[in-house]
Amino acid sequence: MREAWAGIIGLVAALILGPVMIPILHRLKFGQQVREVGPQSHLKKQGTPTMGGMIFLAGLPITVAVLDPQSSGAWAMALLTLGYGLIGFGDDYIKVALKRPLGLKAREKLLLQVVLAAAFAWYVYRLVPKTYVLPFHLGAVPLGWWYGPVTVLAILATANAVNETDGLDGLAAGAAALSFAFFALWGLRHREQSVVMGAMAMVGGLVGFLRVNLHPAKVFMGDTGSLALGAGLAALAVLTGAPLLLPVVGILFVLETLSVIIQVVSFRLTGRRVFRMSPLHHHFELGGWSEERVVTVFWLLSALGAALAWW
Repeated sequence: MREAWAGIIGLVAALILGPVMIPILHRLKFGQQVREVGPQSHLKKQGTPTMGGMIFLAGLPITVAVLDPQSSGAWAMALLTLGYGLIGFGDDYIKVALKRPLGLKAREKLLLQVVLAAAFAWYVYRLVPKTYVLPFHLGAVPLGWWYGPVTVLAILATANAVNETDGLDGLAAGAAALSFAFFALWGLRHREQSVVMGAMAMVGGLVGFLRVNLHPAKVFMGDTGSLALGAGLAALAVLTGAPLLLPVVGILFVLETLSVIIQVVSFRLTGRRVFRMSPLHHHFELGGWSEERVVTVFWLLSALGAALAWW
């Protein structure tokens, strides 16, 4: 029953905060700047408020404080998630308020992410398994001194993979909700109540956020939301010894990131592009798919990844 309340708190917080925040973001003129090199259909999104990730993040600390206040793991997950949200907020603020399109410098953003990920890994070291589960019943890997580097890498990779996926109305939010739902079930299976609470709070928050983020979106999550989502997913995986499941659970995030890497490497080595545009969702848009079709198909792919990981 407490698990259900976690989802309800996340949902109600997002439903209340959404209609309050969107007018405020409009008045502050925190509107998204759309690149002209992207799909032409996106130009009409110019000025849509960003930083909307705060809408679904608000319910997480409330849930932990009300339902699981004594859990070190739950607080560690919440603080890492909110910490990455603050990094994203700083990046968004520089872009939309200070009118510096590139936001934080890449090395600044990476350094902040590494510091937070390392602090999380150090704190939860005594709480979590030092053996990470392999997918498809292939056993488990004892990490030894590799625990820290692997954990930090998992957090960095997941946070930035979700960030790459955020580009269409509802795409990252829906895909992340499916991944958080997987970890809610995974936590139930392994009797990790703190994991279930955190996952359900995020599922509820994302469902509430989708009310204003589905096409046509009234607000974007921005880096505020996308970096936080990836960090939160990785934190839940670490707390259950399952970071090596993340490439399967988040197969969409992996494919989106790979498309960017392949595009960059191919262009630098050969001068040719493999995709019409990266990340991958733009490739299909420029191929004639509607935004709604891309999002629907990619959500199905995310659901398939979660099912495969469970299997």
